[in-house]
Amino acid sequence: MNFMTISGLARSGAVGVETVRFYQRLGLLDTPDRPKGSSGEGRTRRYGDEHVRKLRFIRSAKSAGFTLEQIKELIALDATKNRARAHQMARERIDALDARIADLESARKALLYLANGPCPIIAAFEQAAN
Repeated sequence: MNFMTISGLARSGAVGVETVRFYQRLGLLDTPDRPKGSSGEGRTRRYGDEHVRKLRFIRSAKSAGFTLEQIKELIALDATKNRARAHQMARERIDALDARIADLESARKALLYLANGPCPIIAAFEQAAN
């Protein structure tokens, strides 16, 4: 197992240190205890492979459009092996993405119409006036 500081963890997950701390405050990532030692103070927390895996999961889930609250639920579901709810959440995200894609395709079609006209702005206003 590789151990790293919080800055190493942040680098491995391609996020900033403050993002890691934010995820810890939300309960998405656990905060490891400081190592035991003679003084106990000033000891650096060490993060492992599981922290990297979870941080990368959070980033991937965010880019798929899940909210942080939904990501927290997915992490909890992973611990309980509740696949049915995870599948349902994935289907809901797919439906939302499909709707967003349809909106973007509609916007693209309108822009193509404007871009290919003789004078897109004037033509658009002429068509709107009629």
